Amino acid sequence: MPDLDPLARLEADGLVHTGPGGPRTTRRWQGAMARAAVRLYQAGAPWRDLRLPVAAALLEVYGDASDDELAGLVEAILPLEEVAPGRPALADPPTADPAETDPAPR
Repeated sequence: MPDLDPLARLEADGLVHTGPGGPRTTRRWQGAMARAAVRLYQAGAPWRDLRLPVAAALLEVYGDASDDELAGLVEAILPLEEVAPGRPALADPPTADPAETDPAPR
């Protein structure tokens, strides 16, 4: 399906679903991201933003994609990952020291 625009391709392949609130990632995509993150963590990969795990997850799904196709897919899904519900923005500093909010007695 390389003829489709990247977001349409992601939706056709079940990685993105577009509803009334706009496009959202699916459980299939979230699973691919989780597997990619674990592989990168185990390999000691130095990543500080979502581009590396997103690219790794896309390679899991689209192993035969050309560089241009892969770049287009990363550009299409990265904004969805960056604003996923319940996920703080990567640039946001922590709101409190976890030690200060831990209810367990010391």
